[in-house]
Amino acid sequence: MTDDTLNSVELPAGVQRVMAALAELGHPHTPVMLSDAARTAQQAADALGVALGQIAKSIIFRRKSDDVAVLVITSGDLRVDEKKVQAIVCAEGGKLGRADAGFVKSKTGFSIGGVSPLAHATPPVTLIDDQLFRFDVIWAAAGHPHGVFRLSPNELQSLTGAPVHDVTTPLAPSP
Repeated sequence: MTDDTLNSVELPAGVQRVMAALAELGHPHTPVMLSDAARTAQQAADALGVALGQIAKSIIFRRKSDDVAVLVITSGDLRVDEKKVQAIVCAEGGKLGRADAGFVKSKTGFSIGGVSPLAHATPPVTLIDDQLFRFDVIWAAAGHPHGVFRLSPNELQSLTGAPVHDVTTPLAPSP
């Protein structure tokens, strides 16, 4: 299905929320629904025919001091370095924790595998991985495991207002 054939009546609620936010912010690209789920960056890259690094993964952490969601939008071919993120978003001695599916859903309004960089139920603390700027075009989740939308790294920063940081390490090679 292309963005020309999307009918908001048939779209999941999360995708409708992202679509409305994108329209309100004047973003030119509407979400695209993929025929297969893209719960992982590799699945999304394969479905779109793009490099793994062009997938903007949304990783949610839990800041333990105040139970706030921390969203790290990172390049699909890299891994978030939790210590780097913790140093940026936690007060001295503060800790980050893993976010389980219930926390992610309650804080963002999205299920894991479909967390968009915007239109969250509760605004998270957001950081953007500087490595996304290696690409002219990236793709982000649009509120559902089948939904994605196209943008540039500069558009991502403009849409979210999030700062850009070095927050990643290379993915470990497969054995």
